[in-house]
Amino acid sequence: MLYAILCYDDEASVSSWTKEEDDACMARLAVVQTKLAREGKLGPVARLLPTTAATTLRKGRDDLVLDGPFAETKEQLLGFYIVDVAGLDEALGIARDLAKANPVDRLLRDPARRRLLSRHRRDRRGRGHGDRMTDLAWIDAAITAARPQAVGALLRYFRDLETAEEAFQDACLRALKNWPKNGPPRDPAAWLILVGRNAALDGVRKRARLEALPDEERLSDLDDVETPMAERLDGADYRDDVLRLLFICCHPDLPATQQIALALRIVSGLSVKQIARAFLVSEAAMEQRITRAKRIVAGGDAPFETPGPAERSERLGAVAAMVYLVFNEGYSAGDNAERAQLCDEAIRLGRLLLRMFQAEPEIMGLTALMLLQHSRTPARLDAEGEIVLLEDQDRSQWNGQLIAEGLALIDKAMRHSRPGPYQAQAAIAALHARAERFDDTDWAQIDLLYAALERMQPSPVVTLNRAVAVMKVKGPEAALEMIEPLAGRLSGYFHFFGVKGALLLQLGREQEAKAAFDQAIALANTAAEAAHIRKHLDRLIEESRAGATRAAG
Repeated sequence: MLYAILCYDDEASVSSWTKEEDDACMARLAVVQTKLAREGKLGPVARLLPTTAATTLRKGRDDLVLDGPFAETKEQLLGFYIVDVAGLDEALGIARDLAKANPVDRLLRDPARRRLLSRHRRDRRGRGHGDRMTDLAWIDAAITAARPQAVGALLRYFRDLETAEEAFQDACLRALKNWPKNGPPRDPAAWLILVGRNAALDGVRKRARLEALPDEERLSDLDDVETPMAERLDGADYRDDVLRLLFICCHPDLPATQQIALALRIVSGLSVKQIARAFLVSEAAMEQRITRAKRIVAGGDAPFETPGPAERSERLGAVAAMVYLVFNEGYSAGDNAERAQLCDEAIRLGRLLLRMFQAEPEIMGLTALMLLQHSRTPARLDAEGEIVLLEDQDRSQWNGQLIAEGLALIDKAMRHSRPGPYQAQAAIAALHARAERFDDTDWAQIDLLYAALERMQPSPVVTLNRAVAVMKVKGPEAALEMIEPLAGRLSGYFHFFGVKGALLLQLGREQEAKAAFDQAIALANTAAEAAHIRKHLDRLIEESRAGATRAAG
């Protein structure tokens, strides 16, 4: 008899999985799948894309195609299995085996939570319950997913970033103590907000006992402020809370490095040590950087009121730019594994925005762009950590799951007919992803998309990127002519001299190419970039020696 086994999980928790957790989950599922296939019981199997990539078809007099489910989805259908077994009991047994393939356990990110976790393990072992790490791993995933909503709401209530953070940490400690014993709450975010708010109010009351009472007239006029606070804990406020929290991290007075560090600490919950390792600075230096950023935010006029449509759109653009900055910090990391993890964190933030703004094509484009670019990560460096050019990459190593999700998102975005810079860049990345071989790449279409991007967002870097497509379509001479006027504005840009050297090399102008490559090496940001350019120089030297040998002969 055929049975369909549907795999569900909490959508917010799934979106917070790291790549390692996801890979481990797939590996555990593969063990069960292999056993079923060997026994001839396994039928069709499919893993589904997140609900953010969903499209809704509403039947009526005229069919209406819409983006996303337009509802707060508590559970996500991850995939399904079709099994051919004798009866329901056997099907349920298989379902139990599949349910054991949970994400791998991971350490909690904050030191205080790690200490409490260790103490909790010892306590449970002392009571004879064993080590229930799967419960604690789920709690960590739920806390990570709820963090932006909870901190955002607490920030709205207390209008102070430090107070909001402390309240959230108090709530996390209580969750680690209560959830394994009493079971998970129906809505982890609402639980954390209420518990954190109450903990912070208790602290305020304790401090107030040490202060003199105000005049009787002022006391009699005070309203009950706690009731409206509790009443505002609903889904309608969550979007503005999270957007407000992200926007505060994008404070215009903060330099880009501080914006990224603050977002990773406040929104993502990474420890100062993790962020410091990613940026190759000491923990003390990163602590100072984050403290300075918080001081600037506290001293400025951070808006806490619910933004109107025009202001929300403006803020959303600033938030999207900050998320892409986080991604680029990771994407340009070379073989720095700690820093490369910022790509995963940026994608998680992109998906968070996408769940809040399901019909916003530029957010679809941003998320698609990051997914498609990140899908090539396994093939970008060789075993020695050196850069592998796009034309030489093994495309079988590209992440097909990320590509499928990215393509679905950019297709949805383009259907809106409201083009923007992120959509144009994602469309370019999609053309690379759809080409089975490098020679199949539609360079003419890429040239047209870069031309459109130049009109939307004029930039010498965009023109430089377009020159690569022009070289493929019209030849190196046309491309070199295009980038020559950029020399002044890109005099400190590694990639300018790398592209210029490659074009000159194709034109047979070896000495000029060598000079351009020398400048590129001097401006290289990573060892991998410098090694890549040295390969070109070595090739020039070898060809020069070979030519001299032939001339002497």
